[in-house]
Amino acid sequence: MLNTFPSPQGESILNKELMGLPTPCLLLDQNRMENNIRRLGKRLSRAGVGFRPHLKTAKSIEVARRMVDGANGPATVSTLREAEEFAAAGITDLTYAVGISPCKLSRVLSLRDQGVDLSIILDSTEQAEAVAAASPANNPIPVLIEIDCDGHRSGVAPENCELMLAIANRLEPSASLHGILTHAGESYSAHNTRELVEAAKNERKSTVAAAIFMRAQGFACPVVSVGSTPTAHFAPTYKGVTEVRAGAFVFFDLVQAGIGVCTLDDIAISVLTTVIGHQREKEWIIIDAGWTALSSDRGTVDQSVDQGYGVVCDMAGRPISGLNVVNVNQEHGVIAKRSSSSGPVPDLPIGTRLRILPNHACATADQFEKYHVITPNKDGIIAEWPRFRGW
Repeated sequence: MLNTFPSPQGESILNKELMGLPTPCLLLDQNRMENNIRRLGKRLSRAGVGFRPHLKTAKSIEVARRMVDGANGPATVSTLREAEEFAAAGITDLTYAVGISPCKLSRVLSLRDQGVDLSIILDSTEQAEAVAAASPANNPIPVLIEIDCDGHRSGVAPENCELMLAIANRLEPSASLHGILTHAGESYSAHNTRELVEAAKNERKSTVAAAIFMRAQGFACPVVSVGSTPTAHFAPTYKGVTEVRAGAFVFFDLVQAGIGVCTLDDIAISVLTTVIGHQREKEWIIIDAGWTALSSDRGTVDQSVDQGYGVVCDMAGRPISGLNVVNVNQEHGVIAKRSSSSGPVPDLPIGTRLRILPNHACATADQFEKYHVITPNKDGIIAEWPRFRGW
């Protein structure tokens, strides 16, 4: 590998250290990550809107510390395990942005009893009744009504004012309606800047209209929360919005690159893998990273460029032209030529180390227990940051 793809001056320390790591393992380029954080932070700061970063992608205290704008937050989580871990580390201003189920309310109450300012979301009167029954009068649970702005997933249809009002009425007097929240999930299907802008406009319009309606009915609704990584980078205005949530931006991935939110050079995580075999008659290169390392996410399949299960890079993180991961089994990955490539398959002997850029940063990172943090052209591997999993 080193002879076939020579590394630029200054990367020899990193290459030597990467050769010593067990594979597959997860690499995190700290420089790229911090650039990604600065980029979105500056954009939202200039727009004068609050930021509540989503920590579900990272699931790491060290990464979270760099994402949140303050010692205590604000931040967003997608599991109560995340809420518990981050709260223990002092990040205590949290929104649990997955619809609540009654069986989880005891954990919500436990966190709030510990001083954690934890808000929850819901989209039905049944949930509202359960929350109202569990919520103590002296420490009411803050609730956000989830709006389905684009038909993507859960939430109340923006035009269903009757249901929004019914939910708010069921919460009283013990729980507290804190605001409106949505996630523009359909932005991930955008094909160009125009579609990204339109998704962001619709996201803002839906939530602001819902908040205006609820305020007219006598509910304060101080929070109007929107968020997805694509819309966070393309919204032309945040008028009426109080906060933006985004998570995948911290690492980016091939889906985001395919949408046009980032480039391959912005992707901060990769999976280090080793060539373990060949099927030369099929022009296959076999690696030790299967779906247990790369995940089985195929998020780019409907994009203009299908990246298979990941883009193949050399140890310096430079894409190797004409190759991608075309198949994964549990512990095996298959690298082959892209259908658009007519050149020969590179000579990658057994033992060659490669890096694979992921389709979906959240899904790939979730396969691992720690990050090997690197700073290319400088210090090599500088740290190991643990990450956690579970619900």
